[in-house]
Amino acid sequence: MSFDPVPTPPDEGASSLSSVLVEVRGVDAELASAEARRVRALARAGHLALDASVGVRASAKAAELALREVASEIAAASALSDRSVQAQIGRAMTLTDDFPVTLDAWEAGALTRAHVRVIVDAGFPLPQERRGEFDVLAVATADGLSPGRLKARLLALAESLQPTTLAERHQRGRVTRCVRVVAGEDGMSDLIATLPTVLAVGIYDRLVQQSAAIIDQRRDAARGATDARTADQVRADILADLLLTAAPDADPTRRDDGPGTLGAIRARVQVVVPALTMLRPGAENSDPAHLVGHGPIDAPTARALAEATPVPWDRVITHPVTGEVLRTDTYQRTAAIDRHLRARDRHCRWPGCVAPAVRCEVDHTHDHALGGPTTVTNLAHLCQRHHTQKQFTRWNVHQRPGGVLEWTSPTGRVYIDEPLPYSPAVRFLPDHPTAEPPPAADPPPPTDPAPPTNPAPPTGHDREPAPF
Repeated sequence: MSFDPVPTPPDEGASSLSSVLVEVRGVDAELASAEARRVRALARAGHLALDASVGVRASAKAAELALREVASEIAAASALSDRSVQAQIGRAMTLTDDFPVTLDAWEAGALTRAHVRVIVDAGFPLPQERRGEFDVLAVATADGLSPGRLKARLLALAESLQPTTLAERHQRGRVTRCVRVVAGEDGMSDLIATLPTVLAVGIYDRLVQQSAAIIDQRRDAARGATDARTADQVRADILADLLLTAAPDADPTRRDDGPGTLGAIRARVQVVVPALTMLRPGAENSDPAHLVGHGPIDAPTARALAEATPVPWDRVITHPVTGEVLRTDTYQRTAAIDRHLRARDRHCRWPGCVAPAVRCEVDHTHDHALGGPTTVTNLAHLCQRHHTQKQFTRWNVHQRPGGVLEWTSPTGRVYIDEPLPYSPAVRFLPDHPTAEPPPAADPPPPTDPAPPTNPAPPTGHDREPAPF
């Protein structure tokens, strides 16, 4: 997404809104600078504490006590919890030591707190020696992106810098799967399940579809209906019914003793799997499979989905350098336009929105009722919220070649939203003096290499990442 200012607002109301926007952006920059300076000060306090503990016996305990002492001093002066301040000091030291370029950009007003959090969360799992490279690339990638869209790109970037494959780390992560209960207040508790991402997203998607069916049924019922539950409450009730009775008993459409129509609803996930990743799983880090809206997934999981699904996979033909979607096809008959749009858009095309395309509506950029054609050059995915906003507010949109959307705000500003390109099929690598010349004949087809045996990455700092 890029931003092009328009010097002359279209009307007086827009001029007032434009002045408010300028003020908000100015305050945002001042706030970002102040927050970054506070982070630097907290980091200095942490380093002072660690320096004071150097050479003391039982250094780990001495360092902890020194940090606690400094945190208590700041907390007392600020009327805050010393535990909270100590955690802030740890996060500040992580940002200052491992992500200095991000911190500089934050202080300059080029990034917000939310962008900084996304960068640190994505980069922290990397070995410490890789974080510097990630830091530079992450700030360059963040330009013009919302935190949600930035997260997806940074997860792929971080994956390319990992010394071990995603499949290896996923196998280690699966060991941590569990279900736990965290007691709350007023007789309520949190039921938390730690699961592989594909399963967690699938479970949530099924709950979303089932709750939508119930809410639609409620809207169609008599006006005297008393069910006033929110969508969140409906999803919670369905989850409890499914786990306790193995059937969605909250279904109001049931007419017998069966599970009703909700029982037929299944989860949907949208997965992008590069062909070479399927053929060469050992090289998956350079171009991992991607769960749209959430990030990379390991190649074995992607392969299992490809083998299990009865839905035909779309083959996406992309430009070999830019990664732009040129066309799509499949070996089974489907709606070609919808397949192309899902492949091109992948998510809602409102600037900054990351709602997956499978949950969005296909919208005519130029209204069909006003003569807009039903072609890929006049269609794009919009989530329900932004579809409504396009229809009933003063925002306007024009579709350029290549699926580029040009949004014009009520103040006359123009925001460009481009489809996220796929990884280029051609990669240009630097020459290596010791490299052998390429063979004259065509190489044989790739074979699956043996699983890599790289050791686990170093843990880096002991401090855990957390929101800034």
